[in-house]
Amino acid sequence: MKKMIALISLLIPMTASAWDGYDNNSGSYIEIDKGNLVRSGQDIEIYDHGTGEYKNVEVQSIDSYGTSTEVEVYDYDTGEYRILEMD
Repeated sequence: MKKMIALISLLIPMTASAWDGYDNNSGSYIEIDKGNLVRSGQDIEIYDHGTGEYKNVEVQSIDSYGTSTEVEVYDYDTGEYRILEMD
């Protein structure tokens, strides 16, 4: 029975929560919702708590520093690059 439960738990995908962070440029808190593949060259959707809006951005680079990750993105709406410090 334990083997069956272990097998079922492997087959059921885990639901990931949002990835929280901070935008160094605007000073706003940011969320990257589950379902976004955060990889260089990929478009992702972020929620900007400062503006209260969802935005589509392109991931430029990803760098890890200890317990946080720096994600540089290009904001299509503003035409600017943003640095997101994600926990």
